Amino acid sequence: MKTKKDFTSWHVAVAAEAITAGQFARLGYDVSVQYGADQPEYDLIISKDDRLLKISVKGSQDGSWGLTQNFLKDADYHSAVDKWLAKHGRKTIFCFVQFKDKSLEQLPNLYLATPDEVAKRLKETANGRGDTILYESYTYKTKRAAGFGTTDKIPDNWKFSKERLEQLINELG
Repeated sequence: MKTKKDFTSWHVAVAAEAITAGQFARLGYDVSVQYGADQPEYDLIISKDDRLLKISVKGSQDGSWGLTQNFLKDADYHSAVDKWLAKHGRKTIFCFVQFKDKSLEQLPNLYLATPDEVAKRLKETANGRGDTILYESYTYKTKRAAGFGTTDKIPDNWKFSKERLEQLINELG
């Protein structure tokens, strides 16, 4: 008999979007949530003082987010990132939500980044080889790994905060 995992990828996506919407609302932003089928580029729209941003929410419970694997051909990670980047508009930002190692009483880790920032981070992954996966924090431990001895991690300035959001909406909104 098949057993159902308690916190499936569907639950992760729903929880990530709800928590993200709540955090934007806590900072005084109007939040519009889509109704019906998902738009390909964004999940939420936030606005304040006639400025708006599209928000693409990415939830995870394993410490990483797969982003560009659909564009990967012949192990050309940089080209995959470029193709992925071309699909995102100037007013779109990402909110990465990480549930790994978080109890129910804790908020997950949240990060805000532009598509350009994400693309740069993905290209720097694995000692510059690039990757399809954005890691919250990952250390390459096997000698065969392209990034052996290095740690790829999300930049500290991506942490969700009032200051980070104001920086992004002032630049892009």
